[in-house]
Amino acid sequence: QVQLVESGGGLVQAGGSLRLSCAASGRALHMYTLGWFRQAPGKEREFVAVISWSGGFIYYADSVKGRFTISRDNAKNTVYLQMVSLKPEDTAVYLCAADQNWPPRTVYREYDYWGQGTQVTVSS
Repeated sequence: QVQLVESGGGLVQAGGSLRLSCAASGRALHMYTLGWFRQAPGKEREFVAVISWSGGFIYYADSVKGRFTISRDNAKNTVYLQMVSLKPEDTAVYLCAADQNWPPRTVYREYDYWGQGTQVTVSS
């Protein structure tokens, strides 16, 4: 079992920045990749970024490449999503997820564990 708790969401103006955190707990965390997804009202859950627990594998959705950076601090069992140059279309609930599959997946149905999500709202 893996427990995930997100934090760091909020309201920001277009062009602004936010840093999301995902604190992970549980057994054998080194066996899991951690991904960020987002879901806007009325839309399907969308892949944002993924990082392997070693940090050796990182992958981004095209829509956030160059603006978002995923990283992790293994000592704190925490994964971060640094978001800059935010756009109104980035508005969504952002969710952290854990998966044991390799290579890491970008499809949300493949992930086993989920956090409760944190709201990010970008005003124009």
